[in-house]
Amino acid sequence: MRLLKNWLISHFPALESRDYVLFLIGQFISVIGTWMQATALPYLAYRISGRPLDLGLIGFSNTLPTLLFALPAGVFVERWDKRKTVILFQAIMSIQAFGLAYLAYTKQIQIWHIVTLAFFYGSAVAVEVTARQAMLIELAGREALPSAIALQTTAFNLGRVLGPLSAAWLISATGSEGSVFLANGISFIFVIIGLLIARTSFKAEGKAPVSQGMGSEFKQGLIYIRQNAVVLSAILMSALLGFFGIPLLQQIPALARDVLKTIADTEPIIAARTSSLYTAQGVGAVVAAFLVAYLSSANKNKLLLWGQVAFIFPVIVLGVITNMNLSLVLLAFIGWGTVTQLVMMNTMIQMEVPNDLRGRVFSIYFWALQGVAPFGSILVGWLAQTWNVQTAIVIGGVACLIGVMFVRLFFLRKGQIMD
Repeated sequence: MRLLKNWLISHFPALESRDYVLFLIGQFISVIGTWMQATALPYLAYRISGRPLDLGLIGFSNTLPTLLFALPAGVFVERWDKRKTVILFQAIMSIQAFGLAYLAYTKQIQIWHIVTLAFFYGSAVAVEVTARQAMLIELAGREALPSAIALQTTAFNLGRVLGPLSAAWLISATGSEGSVFLANGISFIFVIIGLLIARTSFKAEGKAPVSQGMGSEFKQGLIYIRQNAVVLSAILMSALLGFFGIPLLQQIPALARDVLKTIADTEPIIAARTSSLYTAQGVGAVVAAFLVAYLSSANKNKLLLWGQVAFIFPVIVLGVITNMNLSLVLLAFIGWGTVTQLVMMNTMIQMEVPNDLRGRVFSIYFWALQGVAPFGSILVGWLAQTWNVQTAIVIGGVACLIGVMFVRLFFLRKGQIMD
């Protein structure tokens, strides 16, 4: 047992921190609930309306708060206790899940309810994610930070596999999506308990910075990004992924119901197919998270490039095929590529940025990734509604390819590409 513990710590240094482990366990339970809801909610919405545009509208509402609130959140988070901030906003997110559960159980739920509560949830996420990412170094320490990020991503993506499977089982067993939303609301309690017990042992103590005004402090973050090629290139690539890439995955329920349909389809079959597509994506994501955690010292630019290749080309192929088995394989690659990109960009930014700028710079990165997503969601939803889902997927994949090539060629010419 001791040998196993020593091996784990040697390969995943963040596990040496008791406080980080407490957070990780609670977070793992919570993200299972989050992915359960992320599977059931679009399935429910598409079952109610049958319109791909509504899926885009929900994605728009869920990510619009990031556009509005992520940048000021980066300034505020540096002034607040990050652990307490995460606890508060996890509690707020649980309220949203319980609200959905009530509406679903009472059969009152409508598209406008889902859109409104998606905005409420996204508003909490816009602050919570920035605080949580900035908190990791306080739980695990700077040396173990790459390991902490990778392990958190591993937990997140294990939840991506277990969540859809659990959601499909609960919907089948209870006949109501409300049971999924209720389970998600309860799951937030575990991460809250973990953080109430944990302590930020690596928190840097010192004099509180003198406020120079929100505008001035935010400008400092922008100046730093403009002068740092590693951070700037990662943020540009995250914006491409956020606008053209991630919104494509919001169309999975439409893909399952319309593109991959069979003559034997029933609602349970469609629900199971939707769950399988999400699960395949999750399996690829878990493999990526484990691999990145194990290869925490590998060349990050090369891993980022492989992640981009594994995402873009399978997306394009997914838009021209109608075979279920091949779709599962492609989504596994897409999941692998998505997570590899996100972990690499997150790690490069957090390792580059000094402590006093971390909240501001990370909020700009998060804004680039998620703040542009509302418009990407609406665009992809409109393309799918106007033409069809497959055309929207192909257009998004090609746009990602052109954008990544442009960013990489620009930085290569300038001699500023990431090491």
